[in-house]
Amino acid sequence: MQNLYLTHGALPQGLFGATADYIASVQRTDGSIPWFTGGVTDPWDHTEAAMGLSIMGRHAEARRAYLWLAATQLEDGSWWAAYDGKRAVDRTRRETNFCAYVATGAWHHFLITKDVPFLVRLWPTIERAIEFVLARQSPHGEIAWACDADGNAADDALLTGSSSIYKSLECAILTSELLRHDRPEWRDARERLGEAIRCKPERFDRTWPSKRRYSMDWFYPVLGGAITGAAARARLRERWDEFVVADIGCHCVTDEPWITVAESCELVMALLAAGERHQATELFSWLHRWRDERGAYWTGYQMTLDIHWPDEQPVWTSAAVLLAADALADATPASHLFKSSALDGSVESAEQAEAENRA
Repeated sequence: MQNLYLTHGALPQGLFGATADYIASVQRTDGSIPWFTGGVTDPWDHTEAAMGLSIMGRHAEARRAYLWLAATQLEDGSWWAAYDGKRAVDRTRRETNFCAYVATGAWHHFLITKDVPFLVRLWPTIERAIEFVLARQSPHGEIAWACDADGNAADDALLTGSSSIYKSLECAILTSELLRHDRPEWRDARERLGEAIRCKPERFDRTWPSKRRYSMDWFYPVLGGAITGAAARARLRERWDEFVVADIGCHCVTDEPWITVAESCELVMALLAAGERHQATELFSWLHRWRDERGAYWTGYQMTLDIHWPDEQPVWTSAAVLLAADALADATPASHLFKSSALDGSVESAEQAEAENRA
């Protein structure tokens, strides 16, 4: 496929409708969406896939996905790391960013459907998940990346995971306000988490080697909304040449000849949040050579071997493509979700950032 440039307007149904069809074809009858047919389901990627379905109008399938989360949630508000249907197959840990992401997905679905009763139905699931996550926040503001089977929190935090939680807290707060459930302590927790992300790098990667080699550690603080405006643009420009390969995509890690489609799409949205629309449009245009005739996208491309690697087409990669496409085209009412924040001007809008960048 030639480079694909999206402008404001509806998404091409013939192109991206097939991508949503692929995601729906993998969904199981119980509502779970595994990585691919025969694969495991994890709560974060399951939610990402559900967001892709919502974007393309597959609302019944998306609702089934969120009801699966409600049905499998543990009493403390968490989920295990991986499932086969409703059966947990990895009980070694509960990851905090996995658990918080239900709030992002539910709010995204509401923005598109305006289905308040369904959001009300999901509220207990969202509330329990957020309470579980915030119980793992340290006095310094960062949030432990996981807890073990006995509920003991890990003594370390991931910058990428905490940045994802930062966006999920925004969505949870917006949900609580819409449904008139006052949760001021969630706002306080989000402020402390944002401060840790911006100003306390020493609170992350304390017990393992630095994750700076991962592109997500580079752009997720921008994607999650913790770093904005000129600081966001400076952060993205600082390491652009380390991670981005022209006409191909974004590296997963700096030291491997491997680009990944999902990370490239998330970088597209981070660029839009920072006001770098031209770069976002160009980067997104490169990615459709990694699409097959069904509309599914390969995980990535190994440049030295000239092969798709790994040889997989996970639904969350296709969903990331749909999220980035929507963000570029402003096709749905949820297109702004990763480009700005509706919380009291806590994050400048993408339009403001773009205007400032042009000035």
